[in-house]
Amino acid sequence: MLLKKNIPIKYIFGKVKYEIIFVAIYASAIGIWDKYYNDFNISIPLSVPMVLGTVLSLLLAFKSNQAYDRWWEARIVWGAIVNDSRTLVRQLLSFMADPYVSVNVKQFQDKFTNRQIAWCYSLGQALRNKPAMEGLNKFLSPEELAFVSRHDNVPNALLQLHGRDLKLLLEDGQINRYQQVEMEDTLTRLCDSMGKCERIKNTVFPVTYSLYIHFSLFIFVLLLPFALLDSFGILEIPMVITIALSFFLIEKMAIHLQDPFENKPTDTPVTAIARTIERNLRQMINDSKVPEKLQPSGYFVL
Repeated sequence: MLLKKNIPIKYIFGKVKYEIIFVAIYASAIGIWDKYYNDFNISIPLSVPMVLGTVLSLLLAFKSNQAYDRWWEARIVWGAIVNDSRTLVRQLLSFMADPYVSVNVKQFQDKFTNRQIAWCYSLGQALRNKPAMEGLNKFLSPEELAFVSRHDNVPNALLQLHGRDLKLLLEDGQINRYQQVEMEDTLTRLCDSMGKCERIKNTVFPVTYSLYIHFSLFIFVLLLPFALLDSFGILEIPMVITIALSFFLIEKMAIHLQDPFENKPTDTPVTAIARTIERNLRQMINDSKVPEKLQPSGYFVL
């Protein structure tokens, strides 16, 4: 999906380059000054940064777990959207009474299916703060486009059109009351999935928590060279850089995963999932215009 076996070193260091440059300059200045002038009287027991490092490890582990939970919940929700989209179209094709395979029924089923495809793309674009109407003219009629354009929440307006059509099917006798209830239940699950995505999107990860961890991490880095000077001398420079790199990479990983709908490489791949849904639904209605499957873009989870 977003993973690739060989991650370039340039990509890894590019995420923390400014922090590592600062640490390298700071550790080098202390190490070189101590080697050539030997007048550093500051010495910190190694146990001090060890205790602080242990606390930081626990905090970073907690933050990473919470961030991954948000990312994984978003992926679970979109997995449910895949299933419910298939279920909705399957119910439509199975429930509608059409013994003569009429053109009107086929057109209705195609219109309903295209609207569901539009809903998937629209929801993904809205979650990524992109225009929710972009590209929907390929799936919706002018009347439908005019209707949804009047709503702030375009995906919700599309579900409203779904519900209106189900009511018309019931009134025309195309489906019975029990079948309408089943399809309405599927629409409710889609609406519930939409709400879960919006909750993840709009619930900001506590800024103060991230700020305090970042601040504590820099205190740890500032203290570490003085604790390693007595034991390692000038070799404290690569050791401090290596230790700091590990902590900064873990922190950066958590920051990237905590917001799965920010149009970043580490996002939940909503566009690829929507394309998969489109392919499946078009094949269900025997549509010849089945799009190509999206190929991985070479991004990495980091």
